[in-house]
Amino acid sequence: MTLLTDVIFDPTAPWQLNEQVSLRDESFGALAYHHDTRRLVFLKSRELVDVVRRVGDFESADDAIDALVPADQRGRYLTALTSLVRSEILCGR
Repeated sequence: MTLLTDVIFDPTAPWQLNEQVSLRDESFGALAYHHDTRRLVFLKSRELVDVVRRVGDFESADDAIDALVPADQRGRYLTALTSLVRSEILCGR
């Protein structure tokens, strides 16, 4: 299993949930399973799950965060999305 540690997350770019990933809702948020890499990732809040599911509806990750996340939590979500790109849960469009 190889992680894309070289991938740079650009929040001004368009992103989407990877087509190889299934999300399963859980009480804490969701489980994201990548069918190709077999990686399982815990999304630890329902708000993060909402951003991950809907990021593809926006022109950029910045736009998704601005619309869906309180301003004081922006940094936390940028960090989370960076990690999700590196683990191939999110991919560019």
